[in-house]
Amino acid sequence: MMRFTIEQRHLTDMNGKPLPTPGEVSFHTCDGESIDDVVQNFVHADSAEILGDVLKFPGFQAVLTIRRPTGVYTLQITLASQQGLKIP
Repeated sequence: MMRFTIEQRHLTDMNGKPLPTPGEVSFHTCDGESIDDVVQNFVHADSAEILGDVLKFPGFQAVLTIRRPTGVYTLQITLASQQGLKIP
């Protein structure tokens, strides 16, 4: 099991209009076996919908856009802890 940090940045209001000032940023942690596991767990727990593709990068990192009832957000996911990480 690995621990990931999720940066969530608010992009639009409930009507899909861009925010007039930079949106709020919040940080979360989530445990999972993989980026896919963390994305699915966070999106499900947040009652969100993924918009477009999940962009994955080397080193257990990903960026995606989600829609929630309160607006559209970007998520940047990075590995926070390598405890339990098995490298072949």
